[in-house]
Amino acid sequence: MDQARSTISKIFNGEPHSYTRFNLTQNMEGDNSQVEMKLSSDMDEEVGGNGTAEHLNHNSNRKPYVAQKLGRTPKNLCFMAAATLLIFIIGYLIGYLVHRKKDIAQPTCTNSVIAPAPPFVDERGSAPVLDWDDVKKLLNEKLSTSNFETVFSEFSSSNHQAGSPGDEDLANKVHRKFKEYGMKTWTDEHFVKVQVLQGTNKVTFKGQMMETQGFLSYSASGPVAGGVLYAYFGREGDFSDLRNKNINMSGRVVLVKAGMISFAEKVANAAKVNASAVLIYADPDDYSIGETTALYGHVHMGSGDPYTPGFPSFNHTQFPPVESSGLPKIVAQTITSQMATNIIRQLQGPEAPSRWGSLSRLGSEDDVITVEVNNVLVERKINNVFGVIKGYVDADRYVVIGAQRDAWGAGFAKSTVGTSILMELARSISQMVENDGFKPRRSIVFASWSGGEYGSIGATEWLEGYLSSLSMKAFSYIDLDGAVTGRRAFKVSASPLMYTLIDGALNEVTAPNTAATLFAQYGKNNWESFLLENMKQESAAYPFLAFSGIPSLSFRFSNGNLDYQYFGTNLDTREKLNIATSNEVPQLAQTAAQFAGQIALRLVHDYILRLDVQKYDKIIRTKVAQINRKVADVQRLQPQLWPKALTMQWLMSAYGSYSRASRNLESDKRNSDLEDIEMCRIINDRIMMVERNLLSPYVSPYESPFRHIFLGSGSHTVAALLNHLDALKTQNPEADANQFHNQFALFTWTLQGCANSLAGNIWSLDNEI
Repeated sequence: MDQARSTISKIFNGEPHSYTRFNLTQNMEGDNSQVEMKLSSDMDEEVGGNGTAEHLNHNSNRKPYVAQKLGRTPKNLCFMAAATLLIFIIGYLIGYLVHRKKDIAQPTCTNSVIAPAPPFVDERGSAPVLDWDDVKKLLNEKLSTSNFETVFSEFSSSNHQAGSPGDEDLANKVHRKFKEYGMKTWTDEHFVKVQVLQGTNKVTFKGQMMETQGFLSYSASGPVAGGVLYAYFGREGDFSDLRNKNINMSGRVVLVKAGMISFAEKVANAAKVNASAVLIYADPDDYSIGETTALYGHVHMGSGDPYTPGFPSFNHTQFPPVESSGLPKIVAQTITSQMATNIIRQLQGPEAPSRWGSLSRLGSEDDVITVEVNNVLVERKINNVFGVIKGYVDADRYVVIGAQRDAWGAGFAKSTVGTSILMELARSISQMVENDGFKPRRSIVFASWSGGEYGSIGATEWLEGYLSSLSMKAFSYIDLDGAVTGRRAFKVSASPLMYTLIDGALNEVTAPNTAATLFAQYGKNNWESFLLENMKQESAAYPFLAFSGIPSLSFRFSNGNLDYQYFGTNLDTREKLNIATSNEVPQLAQTAAQFAGQIALRLVHDYILRLDVQKYDKIIRTKVAQINRKVADVQRLQPQLWPKALTMQWLMSAYGSYSRASRNLESDKRNSDLEDIEMCRIINDRIMMVERNLLSPYVSPYESPFRHIFLGSGSHTVAALLNHLDALKTQNPEADANQFHNQFALFTWTLQGCANSLAGNIWSLDNEI
């Protein structure tokens, strides 16, 4: 009305040719109404050619008489006509506005024209549209062996090392497919440092020079010379056996077999005994890959770009030059089995332990060998590719499903199968949402990583780059790398929070070519005893779990305890995997997709996250009992090393706090109203905090990236505490009672802090936790 008054005032003040637009807009649940009026102060121009002005022109010969009769001039008559018209318009406008105001003040009228909220809004509420049995059925219908054959062909590549044109081509294919599936897509670019082989690396033994095309990225450069020392698989226990034989290991070139542990662990263990170099080969007793097949890998004891530890390798990142503590200081190189055989049969020195096989001699310091490594450090651009299916209730919470895209050679088992499973899950779940009425409560992020062969670089750099954003948003990670490497066994490694989910999927997914479930086929009535294994540091799931505190899972069909023998070679092809799986690759991939898919869908379907916080209760109780026994041993055997003020009471209390908090949470879940979206979100927040709060806040992610106190590595872990107690018990000179006291206190308070967070609101504690 103020705007109307102003306009009318301008008209009466005679402002020429004014043009005013009245835009009276009232928004009521999306209903927009507008009134527009056009007014002018020049009435002669506005009415010229019609109405009053035209009528006056027709009677122009009567004007003198009318003027005299009424005592008014023609100008006055025009003014009166204009004033009359304006009064009419103003009255009409006021009446309209008053009537409109009354209509808006009564929104509940039965004749209201306001459109009802669309059904989509209701579907974003607390109730899922489909029940779980329908969701499982839909997923199984979407996944087929024939589809996998097509996807295998589309994503197979003979050359797709990280940052290569082949890798970029696959990334573009993934990106296009995600778009075809109707997903929101994006990419994540990093500039990382990797080592590549330039020329050849050499080994010289007793006058014979041998060249190899294989190499280990991130090795120190050489030449280095020393006496050969055979150390079996290069495990800590193997070096302990050599130490017990009083063998000098300092300065030696250690020869070890591939398998059992990673290349990086073998080199790290050799460095601990002051070896000068490590040679790794595939023993013909374990691997049938041929005598001259080269091995490729990396020896960074960690994950991600080792030249940007703890922070992302974005382009132009301004950080001073720095190196990961996990980079080896000694030379490491792979050799062929033919070269290893030639060296072994000429060794002298002490006899090898009988359990180490047919090898007769360990080598002497006189068996001098020279290793020359000429790897070159280069910068490569890599791209991670993402697609997301957004949730309908908590869209900002998501499970991540990922697969490595790069490989040293063809990498069919290492990357092609996992990428194919990723794409089939993306297609299937997208169709379920688009066509079949599935409405996930939370989001699903599909991730295609690059740089996996160099130590999960793509996945780790993404975590480092967005760690603050991922906090309290990403609640689980499912890794698809190496999901199919055999058919006789099934192995799982995961956060304890995911054990209940795994159990459910094992009992619901049918094993390939049988009517039995995975649990019945492989579980032997106790899957945790027979299927569960420790998560390997080279798995992309490991940084998610131990660095970021995100509950994670990896799994694989295999043929036993040894790794798939063609990993890290140019022989990882479809033909070799067919032999390892009796030509059942599509069937095994389909089952792997069902297993991973059911776990992911369960996480986004249920009202409350199916992450079982009580599973950690048993683990904590076991570790506390182990610490208690070892503490008793130290107090009994070395009382002078044990501080009198240090007792187990505080740690026992922290365990009790966690136990009570986990039970209380389960009670809250049982008694919660599932229709209350906010209550469900609060409970889920408490669940999601558990894994993150098991990351020690007292160590730097820059210096100790894997901060998880149970599953990480470093002095903050329970494993380090137990080892320190063993050292105190035996009076090892490296043991420090004061240092242990500090580690013990920080470990205890990390556990207590996790319990406090799990309990919920601060006013819920009140000394009860």
